Amino acid sequence: MPPAHTGAPVISGASTLSFPAPEPRSPGRPGYRRMSLALFAAGLATFALLYSTQALLPAVSADFGVTAGQASWTVSAATGALALFVLPLSALSERFGRTRMMTWSMVIAVALGLLVPFAPNLEWLIVLRAVQGAAIAGIPASAMAYLAEEVQPKALVAAIGLFVAGNSIGGMSGRIVTGWAAQAWGWRAGLLTVGLMSLACAVAFLVLLPRARFFRPASLNPRAVGRTVAGHLRDPLLLRLYGIGALFMTVFGAVYTVVGFRLVDEFSLGQGVVGSVFLVYLVGTVSSAAAGRLVARAGRRGALYLAVTTTALGLLLSLAHSLAAILAGLVLITAGFFAGHAVASAAVSRTAKSGRAQASALYQSAYYLGSSAGGTLGALAYHSSGWAATVGIALLAVLGVVSITLYGSHAARSERRPMAAAAAR
Repeated sequence: MPPAHTGAPVISGASTLSFPAPEPRSPGRPGYRRMSLALFAAGLATFALLYSTQALLPAVSADFGVTAGQASWTVSAATGALALFVLPLSALSERFGRTRMMTWSMVIAVALGLLVPFAPNLEWLIVLRAVQGAAIAGIPASAMAYLAEEVQPKALVAAIGLFVAGNSIGGMSGRIVTGWAAQAWGWRAGLLTVGLMSLACAVAFLVLLPRARFFRPASLNPRAVGRTVAGHLRDPLLLRLYGIGALFMTVFGAVYTVVGFRLVDEFSLGQGVVGSVFLVYLVGTVSSAAAGRLVARAGRRGALYLAVTTTALGLLLSLAHSLAAILAGLVLITAGFFAGHAVASAAVSRTAKSGRAQASALYQSAYYLGSSAGGTLGALAYHSSGWAATVGIALLAVLGVVSITLYGSHAARSERRPMAAAAAR
């Protein structure tokens, strides 16, 4: 009888020494908890840094004497640069490794986060934020590809959900911290506090992240990368997922870029209280972490329908001239957005059989272009016609998600009919 598997080296003959092949990580297996905590810390730092000025826009606008639309560029420049750089940096991660790319991106982004508070004017603030967004671009796509390679397929949605949950907590804590620090010492102190918080996250990430066991370096061939990208862009399912990610983030960018202005203008809330409104991000932490169970019960399209319905209801509820109704609307918008994002991003990682970093990068690029467009358009709409105009833009994006998902359902049924007919012959 062969010896029982114990995980120890296997000796064959007199000189052959071999080790059992490593297995993908999953809940309960060694390294899974450390991996989850490390990427949770990375996700927290990513969103805290990327949206560090969002809760401070009214204060930035007042300090520099600019409009809401002009101040919103401190957010849109960062997300736009991330969208532009995520694909080339993901290509570099195919050659030099996911963990190395995430590490350098984290170090540079945090260093810039400690410089941003000292920007002398709005123009320099926007430039530094754009460079910071470009540095952050190396984290999300590499993280998705790392998880797709290191985690068992059945546990992938849950693992990505935890990374997205880190995003939500980072977005929440960053805005709360900046809000109260800004109320006490000014918006520059708020940004510095986020920089220090992200520094702690970066240290945790570097200490906890396990080495990659399944990464295989690929040659850095621009033509090969171009062919891979072109192949992804010809995949109808991936294109639909990219569109869904972009439109969901258009909603989120529009709402959260503008809501601080509305709370100050209509309810005269202080900067600390405005920042505390972002506690509703905790709902996103729960909904993104639960995305795996939701897909298991309702399927991917069913989960997307539930997410988009929840988001639309939240938008409509936010139209009421009541602080309680606005907060309830934000809860629904946040829950729907994070659930939809977790489902769509996990579907991208599972759909791409090769070039996963590029597939995830294209999703992230579309996602953050949506954020940049949503933030800018939402602020311009609010400046010209108020909150109802911002909600109108968000509802158009919601309608786009519904249309894409319905088209996907129709395409799936059309593909099944010939297969069923062939099986019946």
